[in-house]
Amino acid sequence: MSQLGKQIRMKRVLDQDTGTSLICALDHGMTSPVFLEPLAEIEQRAREAIAGGANVLMLSRGMSRLAVNALAKTTSVAYMLSASANPGDTPSIAAVSEVEEALRSGADAVVLYVALGGDTDQAMLERLAEVGGACEELGMPFIAEAEWPSAYTGATAELGTDYLLRSVRVCAELGADIVKTNWPGSGADFARLVRATSGIPVVLAGGSKITERELLERQQAAMEAGAVGCSVGRNIFMHEHPEAITRALKRVIVDRWSADDALAELDGVTAATR
Repeated sequence: MSQLGKQIRMKRVLDQDTGTSLICALDHGMTSPVFLEPLAEIEQRAREAIAGGANVLMLSRGMSRLAVNALAKTTSVAYMLSASANPGDTPSIAAVSEVEEALRSGADAVVLYVALGGDTDQAMLERLAEVGGACEELGMPFIAEAEWPSAYTGATAELGTDYLLRSVRVCAELGADIVKTNWPGSGADFARLVRATSGIPVVLAGGSKITERELLERQQAAMEAGAVGCSVGRNIFMHEHPEAITRALKRVIVDRWSADDALAELDGVTAATR
């Protein structure tokens, strides 16, 4: 029966009609080295993302409670199991929740940030395997974040595609149902990351704050390389028009518009509000 539960939940996380997932990551209060002001209004940020087309919200225990009134009938919650104990250069990930708690909370998935490298490797791999096993036993989809060791320092990109290749493969090996990973620099390299999971769905992380064009062009290239969607935080909730930029991402991911066409619609919406 656990497999049935996972199949049912996956139909919501990875939309069964489109085969896509548009995830808005609202968990940065547990990962950012500084407080990001837009997150003070968490229910409003949730409403904006959902109105723009996000079908999954990444939320912590506390913020799930505060955002619950914003959730639509079709909105999935991806429950965060980890937080950054040291959001700087050195990976240090704290376990803050368990799969059983996510089940009790009505979540459709759990999320674990995976930071490989150095002295933390063994503990991280053991935690990854533990969560993968629990998700298999309890029928909970598992989103593994195979990302740079810190989401807030640009220098980590110097680790290169080889770092991400190892990370996405380890996540796939240890039970991830969806792998979230960073932009490696080109569509060709992103296709290598997709291939490395042997068919497990991959979503593109939004990463640091970038321009609208860069965000949408990366997403278009990722979709062409085999991605099934995105997981975007700062580039949605810190945008001047969170609903509009989420809708632009939906155009690229679900409707398969070009980045240029999505950007043109976005420009029209934002211009009308000035």
